[in-house]
Amino acid sequence: MERLIEDIYRSQSRRVLATLIRLLGDFDRAEEALHDAFAAAARTWPRDGVPANPFAWLVSAGRFRAIDHIRRRSRFDGSVKDIEESLYGSFDETEIGNVDLIEDDMLRLIFTCCHPVIPADAQMAMALREICGLTTEEIAHAFLVPAPTVAQRIVRAKNKIRTAKIPYEVPERHELPERLDRVLHVIYLVFNEGYSASTGEEVVRADLTSEAIRLTRLVARLLPHPDVSGLLALLLLQDSRRAARRGPEGALVLLADQDRKLWDREKILEGLGCLEGAMRSGEVGIYTLQAAIAAEHARAETSEKTDWRRIVSYYDLLLSAQPSPIAELNRAVAVAMVEGAERGLQLVDAILQTRNLESYHLAHSARADFLRQLGQKAEAILAYETALRLCQQAPERTFLTKRISELSVATQGQ
Repeated sequence: MERLIEDIYRSQSRRVLATLIRLLGDFDRAEEALHDAFAAAARTWPRDGVPANPFAWLVSAGRFRAIDHIRRRSRFDGSVKDIEESLYGSFDETEIGNVDLIEDDMLRLIFTCCHPVIPADAQMAMALREICGLTTEEIAHAFLVPAPTVAQRIVRAKNKIRTAKIPYEVPERHELPERLDRVLHVIYLVFNEGYSASTGEEVVRADLTSEAIRLTRLVARLLPHPDVSGLLALLLLQDSRRAARRGPEGALVLLADQDRKLWDREKILEGLGCLEGAMRSGEVGIYTLQAAIAAEHARAETSEKTDWRRIVSYYDLLLSAQPSPIAELNRAVAVAMVEGAERGLQLVDAILQTRNLESYHLAHSARADFLRQLGQKAEAILAYETALRLCQQAPERTFLTKRISELSVATQGQ
């Protein structure tokens, strides 16, 4: 039962939270109610059994426990009484069964996090906290900043929402364009966290990748736009490889080693269709360019048939549109596939010298791969060890440990 509750928390807690925010009107109150609801589930479900609709049970339990807390406080603080009465008056049992309303709660949450009055860095931190459920430490690791900095950003964002009385709603159609870039970026971050989880025991968090795709479809219905089509194409093409990225017992499988028969052809076809539509518009944005890169992998029958020169050209366009050290790192890997490991090593060393990615484990892992290919085993081991120290995802740590062990054995045998 404990494992089942953990699975439900993993798959449903963000939606429960989003609905509680709507019902309770406050982020902190909703987060407290969420934890109270799951604590109640841990006490009662083993005795009474799992309810037919766990989501509805958790929302109701969280809401009524929030009211209980407020009622107790109202005995000492008369100003809280109005909050209690407003919560009673705002609730309709049928809301919990309204699928469209519940699904829109996640979209409301994203648009609230992305309100223009909230600083961009706080938007991203808050979105990853509230939508993905990441801890401040995990978000800090993702953004390569100290955890207290992330915590301060989230607190400031919540205070801004409260003091500015930002409505918890999807804006009117004429307001959508000014928030579109931020909303798409948040969805992109949600997907990335699901596609390659920053911490934990799994390579992929399918709940997050699926939610990001669903949210992108909702945005596409609200505001058809080439950038939305480009993002949907990117997410579908990336997610099409999900089943092939995990080997036996959850082991990480690199792109070159994946069984392409496991790739989801329906998602690939839909993704290619979305990409074609975005390309036809003439407005080729950053998500469309990334989707074009993913499409080159999807079209290649084998890893050897991948058109790496074209991928490099797409990265060149991407970097001219939006410079990014991670995009530079990915370009370096693509260049190495064309010009060799020595050239790739030169590019990665240049990136690391800027110190932009010195805490990013994949930069050191890429460097280690190039050193290994060049036969520089001792240096490769040191680079893999650096990557291992920085990595927090269990399957990647297992992969890096195996590489270090293999190279150590090879070095001893010389």
